Amino acid sequence: MDKAKSVVEKKLRKRHAELSERLGRIGRDGRHASGLTPDFEEQASERENDDVLASLDTTLRGEIRQIEVTLVRIRGGRYGICERCSKPIPASRLEILPYAARCVKCEEKSVVV
Repeated sequence: MDKAKSVVEKKLRKRHAELSERLGRIGRDGRHASGLTPDFEEQASERENDDVLASLDTTLRGEIRQIEVTLVRIRGGRYGICERCSKPIPASRLEILPYAARCVKCEEKSVVV
């Protein structure tokens, strides 16, 4: 593996650990499994908080999954190669989005408007 891919892998593993820790904190903060407080105004606030935590949970899990797929691509020697057209993904794109699996052209084709 070349040095650049090794650096990317290290960064992705660090990011994965950070996101996993945040996900764990969300789980520990918990959602009101034991029930909501009797106060209706407080219940509304608790439900809003639960919605935010659920959304954050989904977002973190999505990014973790993208990182995991990218780590597999690195180990398989396919990192930096577009999964659709098999052309190299520009380094500038990978710097911005290290887990990009497609070049910009192919990504634009896959976006449904």
